[in-house]
Amino acid sequence: MVRETIRFWRQGRAVEVSGFHPRTTLLDYLRLQERRVGTKEGCAEGDCGACTVALGQVKGGRVHYEPVNACILLLGQIDGAELVTVEDLTADGELHPVQSAMVDAHGSQCGFCTPGIVMSLFTLYHTGERPLSREAVNDALAGNLCRCTGYRPIVDAALQACGEQSKDAFTTNAEQNVQGLTALADGQDVFIGDETCFFAAPASEDSLAALYTQHPDATLVAGCTDVGLWITKGMAEIEKVIWLGRVAGLDVMEETSEALGIGATVTHAAAHPSLARIDPDLGELMRRFGSWQVRASGTVGGNIANGSPIGDLAPALIALGSELELRHGDATRTIPLENFFIAYRRQDRVPGEFVRRVTVPKLKGNEVFRAYKISKRFDEDISSAMGAFKFTLDGRRIAQARVAFGGMAATPRQALATEQALVGLSLDEPSSWGEAMAAIARDYQPLDDHRSSAAYRATVARNLVFKALSETASGETRATRIIGQRDALQAAE
Repeated sequence: MVRETIRFWRQGRAVEVSGFHPRTTLLDYLRLQERRVGTKEGCAEGDCGACTVALGQVKGGRVHYEPVNACILLLGQIDGAELVTVEDLTADGELHPVQSAMVDAHGSQCGFCTPGIVMSLFTLYHTGERPLSREAVNDALAGNLCRCTGYRPIVDAALQACGEQSKDAFTTNAEQNVQGLTALADGQDVFIGDETCFFAAPASEDSLAALYTQHPDATLVAGCTDVGLWITKGMAEIEKVIWLGRVAGLDVMEETSEALGIGATVTHAAAHPSLARIDPDLGELMRRFGSWQVRASGTVGGNIANGSPIGDLAPALIALGSELELRHGDATRTIPLENFFIAYRRQDRVPGEFVRRVTVPKLKGNEVFRAYKISKRFDEDISSAMGAFKFTLDGRRIAQARVAFGGMAATPRQALATEQALVGLSLDEPSSWGEAMAAIARDYQPLDDHRSSAAYRATVARNLVFKALSETASGETRATRIIGQRDALQAAE
């Protein structure tokens, strides 16, 4: 069975939409079709959060709300979800608790960014930790730019409204919303358009494999946090879109005592807790991975498959020795992740082949991992350089090493010369570390761009080798880090 419409839950009822162009964004639909103009367009690239809306999905028997950037999310991607915009929050003429708190705390001036901020706080109101910390509020707001008010009153409003158990119209209507969303889950393939221009959402891997084999020129979309910019900034004339968000099984994680298997469409938000259990540095890396909106939409498989040289996740997974599973038609194959990246935006992937799963080995008792994201600001920023290290220790000596960097070359890449120089080093002899630090220059010849100079990247990479060795030798991070203190994190555990 093939459905020729998308269906979503909106204000307590099911809505069906058909006949839209595959490049239609959710923001354009809201403003131009529904004429709901509370959702704003600011940057049109998923950075400022003025376009934030909430999507609800049934998880664990209840509706779980997450924020998304409507400016770069395709309309078809809301199939099967509940859509909530700022206009939906009032009930019987009364402001939502989050809105009331923003008024009481004077959290808005011009108001342009306020709708997106309110929607981020709405999701925090329903899904945030209790008791609520200021740090959690700051994380929730990292993807919302306030252009004139200042964050102190906004954070005060969040602490006032989101610290208690949620009690609003969405809580009252929770059972109805669960039933409505459950009824939308029909397991059908979606195909809107014709053979030359379409939006498709296969419901199974077999359907995906068959469709992509038939249309290898189609653009695969998972979270659309990258492809969305091709449309809004690059004005790409994408005519065929295959969305992976409905493919059953691609969003599954499987964990054993030795490894973590992550399906291609597992979001960064969903993968975060499991990756953090492998190592605290992975947890801190994922916390700083874009904004909450980006982590809720972006996927592990998408971050790998787009082959970006500045993707933060690939270097960390390469250093851990991860493997990638791909599928083409009925055939699957597995390769080391580092072999997937051939050249800038080129991967070892034949037409019609897609990323299926990545398997991440867990650390053994004698293995140490470190990962460092270097950027101009801590939150929601693209890395100037990202370095990851795994050392296998034999007592106080390094028996094996895996090192990978992003932002240093045309692809995420292993530092093979550095790895070789690290083997045999004593953690108790810092004077012997110079050769390994110097070897970085043989592994990478970075470029100058607007994020940093080649000289800066080269110096940072060299210093990160020393930092990883120093932290491994001492077991402490208080002298080497401003955030992500491993000793503090491990003590909390």
